[in-house]
Amino acid sequence: MIKSWMVIGGVTLVVGILVQLFMTPRGIKWFKRLRRPNWLTFEAAIPIIWTTVFICGAWSATLAWETLAKNQAGRSQAWVFMGGYLLLELVTLAYSPVMMNLQSLKIGTLIGATGALLAALLAIAVWQVSHTAAWLLLPYLLWSPIGTYTTWAMARLNPQDA
Repeated sequence: MIKSWMVIGGVTLVVGILVQLFMTPRGIKWFKRLRRPNWLTFEAAIPIIWTTVFICGAWSATLAWETLAKNQAGRSQAWVFMGGYLLLELVTLAYSPVMMNLQSLKIGTLIGATGALLAALLAIAVWQVSHTAAWLLLPYLLWSPIGTYTTWAMARLNPQDA
């Protein structure tokens, strides 16, 4: 029998890989040439941070699913929550390809802020179902505003690319 964590983890991984197909060499080159704030000394750790955030998000989704899907009455609500988690992942992953392809740090800032807002709303909703699942969204809630602020700060340093 396939476990829920396998499906949720698999979907998270596949969506992450598929979204990266929209990255273009032109967009990547554009992003690499941008000036960064002096305090951005942790850029090499960002992929590790986001990997941790996504693992916690998938774990959170699994707990929410398993809590709700135990009975028939909770199944439809469980699917609504999974849609919320998927939407959050898509918005989060859209940040790089959309911002880089449009070459707009303002768009990146807007996508980052949208992700932070969606994560907050999801955490509030999930809290009613599983406190642990909500707590597992905390890394996203902490990191997303930092990433969004960093993009905003980069826009100020690169006004021609804002």
